[in-house]
Order: sequence, then structure tokens, then C-alpha cells
Amino acid sequence: MNKAQFIAALAPHFNDSKKEATHAVDIVFDTIIRNMAKGEDVMINDFGKFKKVDRKARKGRNPFTGETIQIKASKKPRFLPAKGLKEVISGARKLEPAPKPAPKVVAKPVAKKAAPKKKAAKKKAAPKKKAPARKKAAPKKKAAKKRK
Repeated sequence: MNKAQFIAALAPHFNDSKKEATHAVDIVFDTIIRNMAKGEDVMINDFGKFKKVDRKARKGRNPFTGETIQIKASKKPRFLPAKGLKEVISGARKLEPAPKPAPKVVAKPVAKKAAPKKKAAKKKAAPKKKAPARKKAAPKKKAAKKRK
């Protein structure tokens, strides 16, 4: 499932508004990324933990040449699945039914009170100009029939 499919799956929960579902997904991802960038862990119960991991500098080997190289220290994101997620994936625990989408709310039009009408000053209508008459095109001459 990619991001677009994820948004499409969430849209029914937002009264079929892909715009609102996209906004919600973007907020969740942005919040996770910002907290991980600060070095804070993001723990979501029964789902997992997102955290930033510092990797030390180490020696490695170039697989093509066999040459020993130095690998720089780096920071990587890591996801650790929660026990509940592991149990559902392994089949040890059954997944609860998905929550039903919120019922669609249809806004009823509100009757507005009519504002008192103001009498408009009568203006004299300018006489309408007639379009110039078109000349009729001369009828086309029929081609003479070929003689044998």
C-alpha cells in the first residue's frame, strides 16, 4: 500500500474527502518525522516505536575490490514493532473489525429571510440598434452536365 492508497482507504472516515484525509496523513507523518529529528522516540501503542539510532564509525570491505574502507558514523531511523502488531502478523491474535466510517452528514439548506426590496429608479431604456440587414448570397450555378 502506498500513500495514495492509504489516503483512499481513509477517505470514507472523512466523509469521502480525500483533501481532509491527505491533510490528516500529512500531519501524522510530519509529527513523527519532526520528533525523530529532535531525537525523541515516537511510541504508538499496539503498533510500534519509531526512533533515531546513532551508528558508530566502522570498517567495511568493498565487495568489488576487497579493499578495506572506513564507514562514517551516521544516524538512521528505526521502527520496532510492538507486541500487539507482532501477534496480529503471526496470527496469534485476531484483528479486531475495522471501525465503520462516520455517517455522511448532509447539510440542509437554511432558509434565509428575504431582505426588503428597494425600488430601483426607472431608467429610460436606450433604443436598441438594429443590426444591418445582410445581403442574400447569389444562388450557386449548377454545373452543366457532361455530354457523352
